[in-house]
Amino acid sequence: MKVVLTAGGTAGHVSPALAVAGELKARGIEVAYAGCPKSMEERLTGQAGLRFKAFAARGFNRRQPWTLITSTLLIARSRKAARQWLLEEKPDAVAAFGGFASLPVSLAAAELKIPLLIQEQNATPGLANRQLARYASIITLAHDSARSGFPEISQQKIITTGNPLRSELFCADRQSARVSFELHPDAVTLLVFGGSLGARHINEALLDNAKNLLEQLPELQVLHIAGKGDYEQVAERLDGMHLPNWHLLAYCDRMGEAYAVADLVLSRAGATSLAELSALGKAALLVPYPYAAADEQTANAKRLTDSDAAMMIKDSQLDEPIFMQTLVTLLRDENRLVAMGLAASKLGAKDVQARAEIADLIIGLN
Repeated sequence: MKVVLTAGGTAGHVSPALAVAGELKARGIEVAYAGCPKSMEERLTGQAGLRFKAFAARGFNRRQPWTLITSTLLIARSRKAARQWLLEEKPDAVAAFGGFASLPVSLAAAELKIPLLIQEQNATPGLANRQLARYASIITLAHDSARSGFPEISQQKIITTGNPLRSELFCADRQSARVSFELHPDAVTLLVFGGSLGARHINEALLDNAKNLLEQLPELQVLHIAGKGDYEQVAERLDGMHLPNWHLLAYCDRMGEAYAVADLVLSRAGATSLAELSALGKAALLVPYPYAAADEQTANAKRLTDSDAAMMIKDSQLDEPIFMQTLVTLLRDENRLVAMGLAASKLGAKDVQARAEIADLIIGLN
């Protein structure tokens, strides 16, 4: 059997796709990957030993309506190229994991009547998956609440599987990981990240309060993944502060180890990140990205906060006293962090099995 996977270019789409790719490969199935040219996913798929084919695609800016025309024309050109590629590859199934970059290959697969599975990671479906739903043989959901986003689709085609996670996330040991990152073996540890590209406002707000934070919690250590775009600016500011307990990285491809060292995680609320936090039982303070079209990160975070598995503040509150008050209160309350982690792990139980379940469904399309 041969399967083509395609996703949208961001870590939130690529990581679930790679998780399923690993499961399929482990079962002896040939996997090819289609994505954006010159992208993070091209590097990651290469590391995973997958053949990669690039097709240009991009979304549109709702504040610049003319970009809808340019993005539609670009996707149409790439769809034509993807159709020819699929005719050459002859896959038995295509699986799409969201984002506009998945559209050319998925639409070409529908045209060629190749069975299509789409996977939705968010609590509210994205535009690309809503467009593809009519062509899909199966729609898999991370959260059952996303069903309402597909009102015209037969519910028999929709299966709630959870969010597929990479197996290597579960292999890290807390103490070994702390040695690896050169961290104190026993100190309370805050992990900060904003996704694959970082989160500038979180970085800035945290640095504005860095000295105050460590004055209130002198034994605290911080593992800060700033994102490649912000790394130099963050590093320059930290150099002037002389904070030995602050460990800065531009990017981390060992997220299993990074989660393992953490007592609390400060992050955005992307679907994949929250699935990883839940499955690994990590307490979190979440700051949803405020400019998402459907505010899906707030919906994602609410699932955790409603179960006392996380706390949430608005991006606009990062510049207010409540940000530091909330962060310090959580870091001082070991019992609460443990309770939040346990609540998170209950929510994440389904995600642990999602990788295998989605692979089963893809194989069943043959």
